[in-house]
Formats: sequence, C-alpha cells, structure tokens
Amino acid sequence: MDLFDHKAEKLSKDFIPLSERIRPKNIDDFIGQDHVLTRGSLLRRIIEADKIFSLILWGPPGSGKTTLARIIAQNTNSHFTAFSAVLSGVKDIREIIKEAKHQRKFNFKRTVLFVDEIHRFNKAQQDSFLPHVETGLITLIGATTENPSFEVNPPLLSRCKVIVFHHLEPENLRVILERALKDKENGLGNFSVSIDPRVLDFISSSAGGDARIALNTLETVVLATNLNSKGTRTINLKIAEEALQKKSLFYDQGGEEHYNIISALHKSMRGSDPDASCYWLARMLEAGEDPLYIARRMVRFASEDIGNADPNALQVAISSMQAFHFIGLPEGKLALAQAAIYLSTAPKSNAVYTAYSAAKIDAENTSSLPVPLHIRNAPTKLMKDLGYGKDYKYAHNFDSGFVKQEYLPNELKGKTYYNPEGYGFEKIIKERLEKWRNKETKK
Repeated sequence: MDLFDHKAEKLSKDFIPLSERIRPKNIDDFIGQDHVLTRGSLLRRIIEADKIFSLILWGPPGSGKTTLARIIAQNTNSHFTAFSAVLSGVKDIREIIKEAKHQRKFNFKRTVLFVDEIHRFNKAQQDSFLPHVETGLITLIGATTENPSFEVNPPLLSRCKVIVFHHLEPENLRVILERALKDKENGLGNFSVSIDPRVLDFISSSAGGDARIALNTLETVVLATNLNSKGTRTINLKIAEEALQKKSLFYDQGGEEHYNIISALHKSMRGSDPDASCYWLARMLEAGEDPLYIARRMVRFASEDIGNADPNALQVAISSMQAFHFIGLPEGKLALAQAAIYLSTAPKSNAVYTAYSAAKIDAENTSSLPVPLHIRNAPTKLMKDLGYGKDYKYAHNFDSGFVKQEYLPNELKGKTYYNPEGYGFEKIIKERLEKWRNKETKK
C-alpha cells in the first residue's frame, strides 16, 4: 500500500458515520434488548452455538437489528450473505440461490441470508424465498420496522421466528455514547473531548430510543465544537442545544422529577382537566420519556379512576398503546394525547379499585375457605356423590337470567365489595345491582 492508498483509506473511514464505525463485533458488546439476548436466552444460545434458524427481527430504527445480523455473520461458520430490499430485486435473489447451492454442494455449508427492510419486498419477491427456506437451502434473517403480521407473507412468516426489538432505553444509549467517546480506533477517543455529563443525558433522552440518531448527534456536537487554547473540545449543555437547535427539558427519568410529572398527569386526568393532562403528557414525551411507560400508566388509570363509569375508557387506553406500538415516534404521540384527553373527560369512579382492594384483603385473610359445594363443578360420578354442584341454580333457566343464590363462602355471606357510583354507565349498573340485591334479601 503506498501513501496515496493509505490516505484514501483514512479519508474513506472518516466519511463513514460514527454509528456505522462502532458497531459491536460480538454479542458481549451488544447493548440493549436484554429481553431476548440476556445470557442463557434462546436467541443467545443459538447464536453462540451456531445453530441459527430463520428469524424476523422486528423493531424500530436504531434498535440493533442490523448490528445483531452482523454479529451473527461474524460468529457463524455458514456462508453469510446480505442485501437490502431497497436496492435489490428478484435477479439478485436468483444469484444468491445459485451461490447457496454451490456452497452446499462443494463446501458443505449452509447459507444464512440477511435481508434488510424485508417489508419492502412485494409478495412475489417474498415468495421466491419460500421454497429455499422450506428445504433448508437458506436460513433467512429478515429485518423490518413494520409489523410482520401485515408485511410478511403468512407462509414465509410461519417458517420464521419473530424476535421483537424495543426502543433502546436512555441508559442503554448513554452506555453506547460513553463507549464511542473512549474508542480510539473507530470512535471519538482521539478528539480530546471534555463533555458535561448532562450533554450525554440530553442526547440519550432526545434520540427517541434510536442508537443511530444518538451516535450521529454526538459526532455532530463533537465535530462542531472548536478546540480551546488547551487543545480540548469542551462541550457543555448550551453547545449541545445550539448544535441540535433543541432545548434540554428539565426532566430526570430516573429521579424525583420523573415521579412528580407522572403524578401530575395522573392527578390532572383524575381531576378531569384535559388541558393540564396534555401539558404534562407533552412535558414527558418531549423530554424523552418512554411512551409505552406513559401508555401503561394510562391503562391502569382507566381501570383505577374510571372503571365501569365508562367501560370504553380501558379500550381507548389499550388502543392508544397498540397504535403507538404500531406507528412509533413521532406520530404515535397523538394516539397518547387522544387517550389522555378521553380519560380526562370521562366520568370518574374508583369503585373497581376499592372493590378489588377490599376483596384482596379478605382473600388474603380467608384463603383456606372452601368453595361452596353447590357452585363446584362435578365432572365425575364421585364428585356428584359428594354433593358437588348439588342444588345449583342455572341462571338462564329463570326470568331475566337471574336467580337468588349465594356464591361467597358462608363466612363471607352478604359481603359487598363493589359499590358503583351513581353516574356514567355505573348509574345503570347501580340500578341493576340494587334490583338484584333486593331480590336476594327477600324471604
């Protein structure tokens, strides 16, 4: 290699984005997705044992799908080939199949094929994989940001295991950024950077769980910072905000402010204030809070603070979570906002919460009480002879589908846990229960 070749190689490397340069080479260096890659997990075991089978890696951008595929490529004795569905077509697939047959016949190797953005292939293109996956000629690893239930042909999908990737947590992104700053070979370790820790928090929380965005943001901030008189690039929060043209919101995901603001959202919805609810929701989302954490809290709220006063509230909360999971950031924020407004303006009742809380106490204190014989199932003759199911009254055999009957243990007979409020849909439930309970008390 002469001087010009060396210079060209260096320039070529400099043009490669930081996110590409520092991809981990082995599974121990992979950050995040612990739910599928923790030690002892199925996916990790098959990678380490080189027993990989066909997979669909489904998750948001920058969550590590391509990185994991490359780790598999570097840790397999199979013939590994990869291409992008954006740039390739059926002709390329034919060439890969031809090469796979050659590898199996002459080198006794199977072919592992990685297809990035597999959802961009149409039905015919996806079908071209099917017979070769079925015969084992190729082991397919497809990566997609779209729901494979809708974007991957059912016959092909049925022959693959779907691995779901999640947005990376801010703490995962911070570890990745710290590694990039220390890496002298491929990272920013030779730039003599002095960085305020709050900058890493800011970038981690602003990246939307996307490692690619976080790393490229860090590289932009470092390269945009001039050397000081000591030959150091000193980066503070103000510089990072200017570089990104975005203000760092005061929000500590792991500290008191996290709990203060989620409490403010909960109490604003409970207080039927849609404006305050929108504000606190926006404070969390724009500061980088995990949207699915907020969605889970709203699902709980729907049962705890609304319950049967508006049975649709729980469906709205669940639907908002599913909608966000389906379309992701930033569009998914509107689904959460819609749910927050609906929950805020729904009639409120904590009757479900208080009913379960009271029942829980009795359940814990009376856990040895037997089930009354008349409401036990009796699938065998012995059970029937012992009185199981005897004198049970089948409600559908009576007018209005209701009959006076005791369902609690004798020790709890007459106990009332659920007391619906007199508004919203619970008004109807309250009237219905009063009618039934009055019937029950008649002699």
